[in-house]
Amino acid sequence: MNSIDSKRRNFKSYISANAKYIPAASAILLFVVSYAILSVVYGDKGFFTLRTFFGIFTDNAYLGISAVGMTFVIISGGIDLSVGAVAALTTMIIAYGSAPAAVEDDVTGFAGGLGLPMPLCILFALFVGTFLGYLMGVLIHNFSVPPFVATLGGMFFARGMCFIISIYSITIKDEWFRAIAAWRINVPDFLSKRAGIKAPLNAGVFVFIAVLIIGIVLLSSTRFGRNVYALGGSEESAKLMGLPVKKTRIQVYALNGFCSALAGIVFDLTLLSGYSLHLIGMELDIVAAVVIGGTLLTGGVGYPLGSLFGMLIKGIILKFKAFNGNLEAGWVHIVTGALLLLFILIQRFVVIFASNNREAQTIEKNRKVAVNPTEPTA
Repeated sequence: MNSIDSKRRNFKSYISANAKYIPAASAILLFVVSYAILSVVYGDKGFFTLRTFFGIFTDNAYLGISAVGMTFVIISGGIDLSVGAVAALTTMIIAYGSAPAAVEDDVTGFAGGLGLPMPLCILFALFVGTFLGYLMGVLIHNFSVPPFVATLGGMFFARGMCFIISIYSITIKDEWFRAIAAWRINVPDFLSKRAGIKAPLNAGVFVFIAVLIIGIVLLSSTRFGRNVYALGGSEESAKLMGLPVKKTRIQVYALNGFCSALAGIVFDLTLLSGYSLHLIGMELDIVAAVVIGGTLLTGGVGYPLGSLFGMLIKGIILKFKAFNGNLEAGWVHIVTGALLLLFILIQRFVVIFASNNREAQTIEKNRKVAVNPTEPTA
C-alpha cells in the first residue's frame, strides 16, 4: 500500500513539476495521431506523401509567422486582435505602392498606384506594422487601456486605412516580387507511389522557419525572453524584481506588429494582390493556433514550437476537408472551436491540479514540522 501511495505521490509531483509542458505535448500528440489516422484513411488518395505534408506548411506559412508573434503577446499576458487587419494593410501598401502610376484598370476601376520600387514598399510596410504595434503597446501600458480594447481599435484603424488606400483589389505586377513568389525548391517525394513526383517548398516556408527559430532563441536564450515570461507570470512580481516592464510590453507588441506585417507579405506571395477585405478573421485563427499549441491565455507559459503544432493542427483540418470533398466548410470552424475549448479545459485542469498538489505538499510539510520540529522537511 505504501508503494502505491509513493508511486501516486511521485506521479503527482511529476505532473506538477512539468505542468507547463503538458498542453504543448498534448498538441504534438494530437497532431501525430491525427496525421497517422488520416494517412491510413486517405493513404490511397496520396495523403501520406511529402507533397501533402509540405503543403500544410506552404498553405499556412503566413499563419505560422503571425502565430510566433502572438505567442509572445499571450505569454506576456496580453492579446492582439489587430493582426489580420495589419496583415491586410500590408498587402495594400505593397500592392498600391508598387503599382504603376496613372494606369487605369478597366476591369476593376483601379486608377493606378505610386510606382515605387517593391523593396521600398516592403520596408515601409514592415515599418508601419511595427509602429502600429508599438503604439498599441504604449496605449496598453502608459494609459492602462485593456489589450482587448487597444488592439480592437488598432484593428479598426488598420482596416479603415485599407479602404482609404483603395476600395479595389490591386494586382501585384512587380516582376521581382512575382519571381520570388514563383520560386520553389522541389524535393523528390519518396513517399509517393507515383514516380517523379516532387514536393515543392516556396519562399514563405523558409521565412516562417527563420521566424520560428528566432522566436525560439529569443524566448529561451535571451534576457528579453525571460522578461516576457516574468511579465506574463506576474506583473507585480516583475516590477518588484526591477525588470523593465514597460519596455518589455511595448517591445512585445512592436514585435507582433512586425510579424503581422511579415505575414501579410508572405500571404501576398500566394495571392499576388492587395485587397481591403483580405484576412478577415485571421486574428481568431491565430489565437486558436497559439492556445491549441499550449500557450496559456492567462500568460506566463508558452512556446513557439507549440504554436507551430497548433498551426499544423489547423492546417491538417483544412487538408482533411480537401481530401473529403463531402465535408461542409462549416465543420472546419466547428472542429477548430471544439479543439480550442478542449485545450482550454486541459490548461485549466493542469493548472488546478498542479496548484492543489503544491498546496497538499505544503500542508504535509507543515504537518511534519508540527509533529517533529527537528525532522528535516526536504
